[in-house]
Amino acid sequence: MKKYIVILLVLLITACSSAPSAENNLIRIGSKSFAESNIVAELYALALEENGFEVERTFNIAGSLIHTSMINDEIDLYPEYTGTGLLVHLKRDLITDPQEVYDVVKQGYLDEFDIVWLEMSTANDGQGIVLRSDIAQQFGIVTLSDLQEHAHEIRFASQGEFDVRQDALPALEEVYGPFNWKSSTIYSNALKYDILDANEADAAPAYTTEGPLISPDYTVMVDDKQVWPPYHLTPIIHSEVLDRHPEIESILNYISAQLDTKKVIELNAKVDVESQEYTDVAKEFYESLNK
Repeated sequence: MKKYIVILLVLLITACSSAPSAENNLIRIGSKSFAESNIVAELYALALEENGFEVERTFNIAGSLIHTSMINDEIDLYPEYTGTGLLVHLKRDLITDPQEVYDVVKQGYLDEFDIVWLEMSTANDGQGIVLRSDIAQQFGIVTLSDLQEHAHEIRFASQGEFDVRQDALPALEEVYGPFNWKSSTIYSNALKYDILDANEADAAPAYTTEGPLISPDYTVMVDDKQVWPPYHLTPIIHSEVLDRHPEIESILNYISAQLDTKKVIELNAKVDVESQEYTDVAKEFYESLNK
């Protein structure tokens, strides 16, 4: 009888040691403190939970702190942008080719931080200039080259910093030539779409996935000379966590494959324009993927 008890105990111990512990199955996801990052991080969380992981959410981390949170092992993964990785954290020279930027940050993060960049999405939340669509149609403006040519007919709603920051208007003028606006007035960034809607200005700086861009009233200029770096949304994860759970790669890559610039604008609009909760927006979109 004792022999059978010993065997049973051995089997129980073996089973317990081979089963993943709750701690080992826990994935800590972070996000930056704006709607887009929250939505995408929540999509990651929902996908991992559906695949049997326990998820701890630490959202709304300041953009200046989230990289440190990752380095300090306070979170395991979060959605990052290729341009941010290149210029802010790796402090590399400007590159504008999307694939080259991705290749540099992928290798650089692995070498310097032991962090893996998974597959990047085609969603690009980069710098841009938005023009009222009626003005774009009136003057046939599609690209930044077109905008530069017609700048003397365009009222620009600046946010001040855009005029002097080296990677903003000065970078444009170095490549495209001077933008001699009909007028340039400084407004709060939060008011720019109200200013455009009120016909008090024709153009303004914008990020290319902002929710209000869902409206056909706005057209984002094509950066035809590729002055600005790409900022493609990509999940990044500690290599140790990925080694422990290699299945995470395909799970998150699937989410990235569903995200292009148009879709991210739509998701952002539900939060920033329609005032829906980001959790509801992410859940609705995630459930639509499974239909």
